[in-house]
Amino acid sequence: MVSEPGDEMHDLTCLIKGCQARVYAPAGTHSICREHFLSYLTWRRRKGPQMFMKYAGMTMEERDPYVAEWANTIRVEEIPTASAPKT
Repeated sequence: MVSEPGDEMHDLTCLIKGCQARVYAPAGTHSICREHFLSYLTWRRRKGPQMFMKYAGMTMEERDPYVAEWANTIRVEEIPTASAPKT
């Protein structure tokens, strides 16, 4: 199967390396799980209210550098995994 431009947002895994959680929301041209989405939202909120206004007017491609900057702040131990069966 050949990937078409724009298909990146339909990835079935979270953008964060090692995360196996189900995709929840777009982050630029990529997708992230719910836990990482909330983390990204908090990160943007800490950047100030002007970040929300600026971000809202951007295309998905224009958002990618911000997503990459945020993704670099994620520590390995923060990466959620798919729910493991309880024993």
